[in-house]
Amino acid sequence: MTGPEPLDWPPAPLRTERLVLRGSEARDRAAFIELFASPEVGTYVGGARPRDELERAVPEAPGRRPGVFVIDLDGAMIGMITLDRRGAERPGHVRPEAEEAELGYMLLPEAWGHGYAAEACAAVLDWFADALPGEPVVLCTQTANARAMRLAAKLGFSEVERFEEYGTEQWLGVRKSGSVSSG
Repeated sequence: MTGPEPLDWPPAPLRTERLVLRGSEARDRAAFIELFASPEVGTYVGGARPRDELERAVPEAPGRRPGVFVIDLDGAMIGMITLDRRGAERPGHVRPEAEEAELGYMLLPEAWGHGYAAEACAAVLDWFADALPGEPVVLCTQTANARAMRLAAKLGFSEVERFEEYGTEQWLGVRKSGSVSSG
């Protein structure tokens, strides 16, 4: 993760009941392409990207940067989680200096509806709270994305504001360190 406090990366893999959260590897390339080419995944994140463009642009080992976790189920990538610094030029912040850690996630459609996003995001948030105690985390999603809104509440995010960005209403929530709700 880039920003005010650098962290050693990648961390040791995080393990949950069903998942392993790890740094990306070359074997994940096809799943990265599928994720970004999927019309279903692209619905609330600016649309799918052309597969041929992705085949040319995606490096051999995609997502090899601080803040990117591969969500691994039984040895295969089913999605990713990102922790990036929210740029000061974007609307929606909880600190005057901006640059808050922002949680993002995408899962392949076949992984939807099984609780994997909640399980994976909770583990990453717990890891982040231990790594940078007291550091707030924000999450931004379209208000039209009902699934993401429910997950934000389940993970302990509280609404800060709503604003227009990318031609639609956005919801920004903040989670104070240690505020994951169970359930």
